[in-house]
Amino acid sequence: MTTILIDADACPVVKETIRIAGTFGFRCILICDTTHEMHRDGAETIIVSKGADAVDFVLVNRVQKDDIVVTQDYGLAAMVLAKKGHPLDQNGRLYTEDNIDQLLYARHTAQKVRMAGGRLRGPKKRSKESDLKFEESLKKLCAELVEK
Repeated sequence: MTTILIDADACPVVKETIRIAGTFGFRCILICDTTHEMHRDGAETIIVSKGADAVDFVLVNRVQKDDIVVTQDYGLAAMVLAKKGHPLDQNGRLYTEDNIDQLLYARHTAQKVRMAGGRLRGPKKRSKESDLKFEESLKKLCAELVEK
């Protein structure tokens, strides 16, 4: 059975993901650290200790082939791809073998700019359109996995 795992620390689409998982009969698991602890009806919650990448390591150890992972983290997305999972960001972009290297390189470049004292723009304010695009992408991915 397909599971949807959510990197739930600061994830803006938890409610939508749980609802869609229920529609498709998929198991839904929230993974968060002790500073972002949350419990939601329709999902299991795994709480991990605070620490750099603690949630990521628990999540990547649980993901199975064809599971869906909702995350904003490019590094985690790359590890999910290596395990034949389907990482999706909060705006509905599916991370793939075709785009992950470019995203990781852009992250690396931005990190170098920040370390040199430079500043970069933050993400745009979240919109209703972003939520709708996410829902559309997640539903499409779920439907494809059901047909497999």
